[in-house]
Amino acid sequence: MAKGTPATKALSKAGIAYELAEYDYDPGAGRVGLQAAEAMGVAPERVFKTLMVELDGAPLCVILSSDAEVDMKALAAAMGGKSARMMKPEAAERMTGYKVGGVSPLGQRKRVPVVLEQAARRFATIHVNGGRRGLQIEIAPGDLVSVLGCREASFAR
Repeated sequence: MAKGTPATKALSKAGIAYELAEYDYDPGAGRVGLQAAEAMGVAPERVFKTLMVELDGAPLCVILSSDAEVDMKALAAAMGGKSARMMKPEAAERMTGYKVGGVSPLGQRKRVPVVLEQAARRFATIHVNGGRRGLQIEIAPGDLVSVLGCREASFAR
């Protein structure tokens, strides 16, 4: 199995239970989360992607199902902001310390507010990126909320 990443180290330090799953990352895939779900044989709604967004100009980490899209207006409203937009990939990589396609909500270089799509609670466990391309962490949504101190909201379409 893979060496530890900042994401797995953060979970281990917090004493949170998780499982790792590796898959063959396809750099040409249009939607990384959907490719990960297919490669692992997991339903796409259980594989959650991590997106870096700017909410009224401030960074925000957004976690939602790989088969969904962010409704930016709903996200801004849920977070008490006026507008939200995707962060440029280069800025996301600098802020998180991870490469796009391997951005984890855990162990980021700079701690920023995090919001999890509340639909995650439908599942006993979900998969989030483990901190490198081709590595997923399977974790209970409640444990993810606990370790990240994140908010939960409905903002997917």
